[in-house]
Amino acid sequence: MTVTSEVLPGIGVRQDVDLPSGQRVSVLMRRNGDRDLVVYDREDPDRAASSLAMTEQESTMLAELLGAPQLLVRLQSLQEQASGLIVEQLPLPHASPFAGRVLGDTAARTRTGASIVAISRDGRVLPSPGPDFTLQGGDLVIVVGTRDAVDQVARILDGSG
Repeated sequence: MTVTSEVLPGIGVRQDVDLPSGQRVSVLMRRNGDRDLVVYDREDPDRAASSLAMTEQESTMLAELLGAPQLLVRLQSLQEQASGLIVEQLPLPHASPFAGRVLGDTAARTRTGASIVAISRDGRVLPSPGPDFTLQGGDLVIVVGTRDAVDQVARILDGSG
């Protein structure tokens, strides 16, 4: 599969995916966070056969349906391949000093070297949370790192570290 990106000034970024079947699909990521999913005509690859406008929330949900379960499978595979690394789901206690605060406030990666790669909330996996992602008590924080680093993140999250 080939993926290409093009910056569209004033609009956003378009990423085109040429599938092995010969079908072409694009995702237009607008500057306001909205997304357009475009499927091109097989006979005329420059003509859109179908287009679906989605809000940022809708596109996040679709991304989760398409890829989030695979994220956990890939992380488990990475764990098996990378000696010394583990993947663990750490609960964020409701009483945590970080409940209601943004992920960046934990400084977990800087302090421990471990990476927070996803958050599981209400049965949904939210992959690749940024530093401005707001944590909630009851979240499961998915961490990749050494045993010691993951244990340090657990102490940070529960307020004892």
